[in-house]
Amino acid sequence: QVQLVESGGGLVQAGGSLRLSCVASGGTFSSYGMGWFRQVPGKEREFVAALRWSTGSTGDSVKGRFTISRDNAKNTVYLQMNSLKPEDTAVYYCAASRYLTTVISEYDYWGQGTQVTVSS
Repeated sequence: QVQLVESGGGLVQAGGSLRLSCVASGGTFSSYGMGWFRQVPGKEREFVAALRWSTGSTGDSVKGRFTISRDNAKNTVYLQMNSLKPEDTAVYYCAASRYLTTVISEYDYWGQGTQVTVSS
C-alpha cells in the first residue's frame, strides 16, 4: 500500500510560480510511475504530467510551463509550475502507477489533493 501526501498549494497571482511536492510512503517509490492531475468542480480530472524512471510526459495545456521531477532518495515527486494562469486554478492530485501513463484508471494510488488558486 502506498500513501501519498501533497503539499505546496496556495494562492498566487497570474504569472507567478508554485512548486508542489508529493511524498510517498510504502512500496518501492523508484519503480512507480508518478503523475500529477488536476480537477475543477464539475469537470473531469485532467492529466498534467507524469514521470517514470527518466521518461516523462506533459499535458498540452501546461507544456513549456510545468515541469515534473522526482527525488527517489526522498520518495518525493515535484511539480514546478511557472507562468501560472487563472485557468490553472484547480485541486492538484499526485498519483502512483506501475506504468508511465496519462490514463487515470491506470493509477493505483492517489493523494488527497492540494488547492492551487491563481488570481488575475
